[in-house]
Amino acid sequence: MGSAKGVGWPGRSRAAGVCAPVAAAPVRGPAPSGLGWPRAGEAAVLADALGDSEDVRVSTTVGLAAGPGPAGPGEGVNGALSAQAPARVRRALAAAVSRESSMGTGVAGSAAPMAGNGRAGAPAASGMSAAEAALAGLTGEQARWPRPASCRVITIANQKGGVGKTTTAVNLAASLALHGARVLVVDLDPQGNASTAFDVEHRSGTPSVYNVLVEDQPLVGIVKEVSGIGDLYCAPATIDLAGAEIELVPLVARESRLGRALNGYDTSELDYVFIDCPPSLGLLTVNALVAAAEVLIPIQCEYYALEGLEQLLRTVDLVRGHLNPRLSVSTILLTMYDGRTRLASQVAEEVREHFGDVVIGTVIPRSVRVSEAPSYGQSVITYDPGSSGAQAYLEAAHEVAQRNVTASQPN
Repeated sequence: MGSAKGVGWPGRSRAAGVCAPVAAAPVRGPAPSGLGWPRAGEAAVLADALGDSEDVRVSTTVGLAAGPGPAGPGEGVNGALSAQAPARVRRALAAAVSRESSMGTGVAGSAAPMAGNGRAGAPAASGMSAAEAALAGLTGEQARWPRPASCRVITIANQKGGVGKTTTAVNLAASLALHGARVLVVDLDPQGNASTAFDVEHRSGTPSVYNVLVEDQPLVGIVKEVSGIGDLYCAPATIDLAGAEIELVPLVARESRLGRALNGYDTSELDYVFIDCPPSLGLLTVNALVAAAEVLIPIQCEYYALEGLEQLLRTVDLVRGHLNPRLSVSTILLTMYDGRTRLASQVAEEVREHFGDVVIGTVIPRSVRVSEAPSYGQSVITYDPGSSGAQAYLEAAHEVAQRNVTASQPN
């Protein structure tokens, strides 16, 4: 099969870290569509091309397959997972093709886009959603992670753009929801990227966080259920939110309007609330910091990402001192790690030295799949659960679930 043109679908495999052409095979199924992810026919071809060799590394290999990584020489980002990744990928692809032939629909197990709204597929015969079936195909079980004693409200903030705030919010939320947690994502960014990733309507005029902040509408009136993932909800943002920074200025208690809205929302049925902030330290971000008990800071493994960190931490200190004494930086996540550069390793080492145990052990690598997933209205967890980005976010979410499980957010 020749390489499919699009955004990122590989026409090659990575064997021992060196690109080599994939063996040609007849295409079974329709031609690729969307932004490059293949349909069932191409998935079957890839499964055939992989063969039985455990040494084959494709784009879905967990971690950095070649060269030393932060977990140790040859282990990649997630260490022990790397050796098991190819077998997991083959099992998931085989299960996907099997389900497709029995159901007569698109591939559910690989979470590949289908015709129509781009969803991952119909629920499996066992009653699991397509996303849950995909994860079960990779892990061999549908694990449930520990849940906090009461709802944890976590603000994901960094005034630098492009460090992975929205990507982190979306994929942590999806990972936790697929493992038994009940999660609400509040999209506080006027760009509405988290709403896009969840395929939630957020055109101008749609009831959104803007109406909650500026017009005092109840939060329950705008929250939407995310299709395809049970117990996952999203409060969408629209472009109207761009004017909220100015419109909030003359309002009473302008810094605590989101906190008041969350206090009026029944969080007893939730385990996590993630607040996705815009790339600024304006009133929207301050509202998010006042509403939360925890701050999660994604840090890109590049030098520029460190320059603005001091200003963000100073803002957190000011909010803690004057508006929200419960606030603390509970988690730092290293994102966009590129194992080919010495700088990425140096940045990761310096962040760990300075912040210690606050930094999550898992590092998120650069991944084409992570970038592709939102174009189909999905998280990478459902789009391609076997990819390095999905596996890294699953590991990071597991750490979030394991640490501070008793942390709570008073109503």
